[in-house]
Amino acid sequence: MAASRANTKVIVAGGGGTIGSSTALHLLRSGYSPSNVTVLDTYEIPSAQSAGNDLNKIMGIRLGNKVDVQLSLEARDMWRNDDLFKTFFHNTGRLDCASTEKEMEALREQYQTLLDAGEGFEKTNEWLDTEDQILQKAPKLDREKIKGWKAIFSEDGGWLAAAKAIRAIGLYLKEEGVNFEFGDAGSFKQPLFAKDGVTCIGVETVDGSKYYADKVVLAAGAWSSVLVDLEDQCVSKAWVYAMMRLSSQEAAEYKNHPVVYNGDVGFFFEPDEYGVIKVCDEFPGFTRFKQHQPYGASGPKQISVPRSHAKHPTDTYPDASEKSIRRAIDVFLPRFRHKKLFNRALCWCTDTADASLLICEHPKWKNFILATGDSGHSFKLLPNIGKHVVELVEDNLADDLANAWRWRPGGDALKSRRAAPAKDLADMPGWKHDPAKPRL
Repeated sequence: MAASRANTKVIVAGGGGTIGSSTALHLLRSGYSPSNVTVLDTYEIPSAQSAGNDLNKIMGIRLGNKVDVQLSLEARDMWRNDDLFKTFFHNTGRLDCASTEKEMEALREQYQTLLDAGEGFEKTNEWLDTEDQILQKAPKLDREKIKGWKAIFSEDGGWLAAAKAIRAIGLYLKEEGVNFEFGDAGSFKQPLFAKDGVTCIGVETVDGSKYYADKVVLAAGAWSSVLVDLEDQCVSKAWVYAMMRLSSQEAAEYKNHPVVYNGDVGFFFEPDEYGVIKVCDEFPGFTRFKQHQPYGASGPKQISVPRSHAKHPTDTYPDASEKSIRRAIDVFLPRFRHKKLFNRALCWCTDTADASLLICEHPKWKNFILATGDSGHSFKLLPNIGKHVVELVEDNLADDLANAWRWRPGGDALKSRRAAPAKDLADMPGWKHDPAKPRL
């Protein structure tokens, strides 16, 4: 196998994001020659179009099924102990809160699932039944705003310095001699095939460049279903965030504050080293449907097409999101309700109907591998998800993972496991800000 790895050429298209950069990393860690690994992306690592190019992401254990638990524990171990990743994990703890009867019922079920998992979570997770108990873990919350709340405090939780972690992978890959192409030369256009029309032998990019390889991995995140026909398995959706900056004294007061999440309100993070706090609301997401023909489709179809903030930097988020973000600030950080917000933006991910990843060989195209369908949960898997993509490249992915991530058209990816279907941005004013065209 070692000789095979040394001689096998692999292209990772969309390699500047979470799954793509992790895949390139684990190709090298598995013994592939750096000169035989090519990373393609529109933007340099961390790709400006990737959801992973972010100030921070939540770290937590996902309990949807045994595969989710396995991957979460594997990732947690690497965030704690792997030399490349451990400096980017801020183990502040995580506070999952509920303020309505429906949310409290779901939170109790979540806690019981933790206790029943048999992984020792009962030692690192604590049920908080009173406001006093919640304030002991998160003393900067306002007592008046959390009346009647219940919560779970997880010692395993915290936040991940997202863009910094992917950038560290990129620097490592460059130092090792991996091939990179960016811009139009790195932007996926279509797969290349052998004479049989079935065996993928490479990739053509937007500028007409052609790259050849034994295996191609498409890890394009929210752009995956735009680039190739996924038969409605994935729907690209946007979520929103805004940032505020605290004074050095204010930021010091929130040092090591746990991530606070409430499914009815949103979530916020400890300030970073520059005093910046990111605040998010919580909702089913926004789509952007339009007629589009991805490669492999017989004709144009309705596809949710992301609009890149990297290409449209003046875009923000809908007017309705300003209200919901301000509501989250009023609940979590009322003392800062008059702070100026900046970096208002849409963050694009892609949902599957069952919220499981889509990592499989395309059923019609040999040696063309899909690695997408993050459903808003993949960033915490940055250290380890690429290992399993490489297992698929080598046709030895474990059966339980292969089954969970198989090609599975159908279902309702528009709704996924969210509370309701996403709203379309065409119906949401206030987010699109194209520069005025110059007068002739």
